[in-house]
Formats: sequence, structure tokens, C-alpha cells
Amino acid sequence: MATDTQIPVLKPKDYASDQDVRWCPGCGDYAILNQIRKVMAAMKAKREDTVFISGIGCSSRFPYYMNTYGFHTIHGRAPAFATGVKVANPDLTVWQVTGDGDGLSIGGNHLLHILRRNVNVKILLFNNEIYGLTKGQYSPTSPEGKKTKSSPMGSIDLPLTPLSVALAAEASFVARAIDVDRNLPAVLERAANHKGSAFVEIFQDCNIFNHKAFGYATDKETKEDSVIYLEHGKPLIFGKDRDKGVRLDGARKPEVVNLNDNGVKEDDLLFHDEHDESLAFLLSRLKHPEFPEPMGVFYQIEDECYEDLLTKQIEDAKAAKGEGTLEKLFNAGDTYTVK
Repeated sequence: MATDTQIPVLKPKDYASDQDVRWCPGCGDYAILNQIRKVMAAMKAKREDTVFISGIGCSSRFPYYMNTYGFHTIHGRAPAFATGVKVANPDLTVWQVTGDGDGLSIGGNHLLHILRRNVNVKILLFNNEIYGLTKGQYSPTSPEGKKTKSSPMGSIDLPLTPLSVALAAEASFVARAIDVDRNLPAVLERAANHKGSAFVEIFQDCNIFNHKAFGYATDKETKEDSVIYLEHGKPLIFGKDRDKGVRLDGARKPEVVNLNDNGVKEDDLLFHDEHDESLAFLLSRLKHPEFPEPMGVFYQIEDECYEDLLTKQIEDAKAAKGEGTLEKLFNAGDTYTVK
């Protein structure tokens, strides 16, 4: 039997499959894929114990490019497959990769239930605010007024905020990152280490149909004034000179303030608490350009996982009634004879 010292140390390239990566040149998916491989190598993840599951969309090609187990399933139904895999073999590490269309439109119902059940699955939602695979229709996260092939006069739909949806669904871990940002690896690692449903929204650039939708959060000239990095127990400070912050005004509404103006101090600002669900929801509603958009872990708690509760329920039933058989099940209760 092999010992730990005989197990080879895997590098990021070892998590790459033999398939050619076929996304549009410049797509933000490349950056996310590379970071996932690096995080898995850093965590010494076992390829044979890892499963990537996806639905339909550009992001859903992800399982092809990972040298792990994987399923490319049907539109919006990846959470159902992921739940089944985790329940059948709780020892597996299960990742679900989805997009704003796949996860929040046809798959919105399934996403809500995997989150509320707290299935120990890591859910990565690539949000590019557009349908990329089907060539540029507006999606559930597209801003109002967005002109696309399916909304030539501008979208009249109120866009969904993925993090707000996840928090309302009782997700036990909620975070946000950007495809090309420095905080993505740390967020991914936090999600991987969380026991329970971990939901991560990743701002992802579709350079063909919605290029620079998040340019304010990636361009060097605007980034520092447009993004705020969340740190547990730390004040909400941002800006090129770290001289701006977010506090609650007299009506308990968030507002942007300049430090040292009118005596404003760090202690007057909001302090981040990852375990405060109400604060997490408030932060999920901060949107550019009125506010800097928060990045990092919004919310994290420990709670019992669905697969553990289900396993215990089965064990309790066996202890009370003994091992069951299909024959006993078929002949239990009222039976009928058809002549």
C-alpha cells in the first residue's frame, strides 16, 4: 500500500485534461480555469475524488478541461445532478459550474433548493450579464435598458442580484470575485474549505457580446474607487488613497464618506462581519456607480449538511426497522391482486 510520502505532488498542469480549451480568445473563463487548477494544486486535491458538474452555456464546458471526473448535464439542472452525486458518495468533492443564464433563468428553481438544503457543493456562477453561447441575448442579470438581439429596444426586466438570491435562499457561504482579480484564488480556497453550500459569483468578461461590462472593476484607472475588498472585522475602506469608506447615515442607509471630512473616522464606518446575514444582504445591494462593489466573502456560517442529515435518517430507519428489501417494500401496506 502506498504511503503519503509516495503520493506525487501535483502541479496545476496536472489538473488539465487533454482537451483543447475552446473559448473565444480573451474570454474571462480562461483566467478562472487557470486559477481553479492552481487552487486545487495548492490544496493537494485528489483528482479521483473530485467531480465538476455543469449545465449548458459557455462556462459549462468546464468539466471537459479538468483532469477529474465530470458531468456536462442539461440546461439549469446541474444542481440536481450535483446533489445526487454528493448524496450517493459524500466523500467526493463536488463543484458545480454555471452561468447567469443557466443558473438564474431555467435553473433558478434548482439553485434555490441546493442552497437551502446546504448540500456540500461548491457553486461557481460566472456572471457576464449576457447569454454568450447562444450569441448575445439579454440574461437575468443584464441591466435595464440593455440592447441585445432579444431586446433591441432595451431590456425592461429588473435584473437579479445573484448574491441577494443566494442569501435569501439561506446559503451558508456567499462570496464574490472577479475573473482577473487578485482576490479570486483566496475566495476559491475559502469556498473549497467550507463545509456546506458555497456560492461564489464571479464577474466574468464576455469580450465578444458584452465586453468590459465590469470594466470599472478591472481597469487600473477606476478599480480602486469602484471596488471594496471585504475583510472580517475590518472597516469598509476603499479608494486609491484609502481615504473613502461606507457608513450608515441617520436613517440607517449606507452612504459613501470621505475620511477626515467633518471629523469622519474609521470607527464611524461599517465594519464587516461575515456571520451577520443582514449586513451581508445590505452589502449585496451596493452597486456601481453609486457605491463601490464589495468583493470577497460576504457571509459564512457552519450548519448541518443535507447529505449528513439524510445519511443519519437512513441509519436511524435501519436501526428501528432493520435492513429493508425491495420484496418487503413491494408487499408492504395494502396490496391488490389484478385478475
